[in-house]
Amino acid sequence: MCFEHYLTSLNIFIDLQKYKSTVSCLSLGKMWMMSPPSGILQYTKKLFLSEQAGRVQALEFVRKNAANSISMANLIMGLSSVLCSLNEQYHYACWLLLIGFLLDLADGAVARQLNACSALGAKLDDFADFTSFGLATALLLQAHGILDGLLAIVYVLAVFTRLCFFSSGIPFMYRGLPCPYASSVLAATYLLIGGNLVVMRIVAMVMILFMVDQGFYPHDKVLESQLWKKLVYAAGVLMVLFSAFSTASLYYLIWSVSYILFPATLWSNKV
Repeated sequence: MCFEHYLTSLNIFIDLQKYKSTVSCLSLGKMWMMSPPSGILQYTKKLFLSEQAGRVQALEFVRKNAANSISMANLIMGLSSVLCSLNEQYHYACWLLLIGFLLDLADGAVARQLNACSALGAKLDDFADFTSFGLATALLLQAHGILDGLLAIVYVLAVFTRLCFFSSGIPFMYRGLPCPYASSVLAATYLLIGGNLVVMRIVAMVMILFMVDQGFYPHDKVLESQLWKKLVYAAGVLMVLFSAFSTASLYYLIWSVSYILFPATLWSNKV
């Protein structure tokens, strides 16, 4: 009997402890819900602020590097064009140069609109231009002899000179033909005439003269100018994406030649 009484008392004591523990847990839970510890609030606040800061940093990174990404895409087009020419796929090489022409017109506009102009961006743009509109374009001349090779070298040097000394000292004006237009003329001509090397070399010599000439050409801010110029650009994008070689090349040839022959009349920012 004493042993049974002892077990009964022990069970009652255990149940009482369980009840107290349950009540204590419920009370603590209720207190935590009513007033959570300050450490949890601070951690949540820091997490939210860090996410906000990360979002702001990501947007700032995109803003600063959007134009640089376009210049990098232009560089990739130029390098790809070089590889196509080395593999004698000149039609694809020309097509890539026309895409590079569009990218070059876009990168400066994006940089100015986003207020993201920088020394790095200017250097990257020059390097991309030299690769695409200098080296890659010169390979279209298919230098098989000494004279042909000399012409290609002179063309590259003309582009290099043009990029180094493009400043005219006059606002919104270039001195010498911008090399993207010379490249566009050569690429479009190649596609139209089927790669006739005699014609290509004559056109290249003419483009060299225009690039080293002291004539003035307006800044080609096509995407920051009148509506009709933006439509010309948009049509160029559609042409290069969806049109046949002959149609697109004729369009780009007319576009580039009009800039060369009527720079102030048609393409000045005041027009």
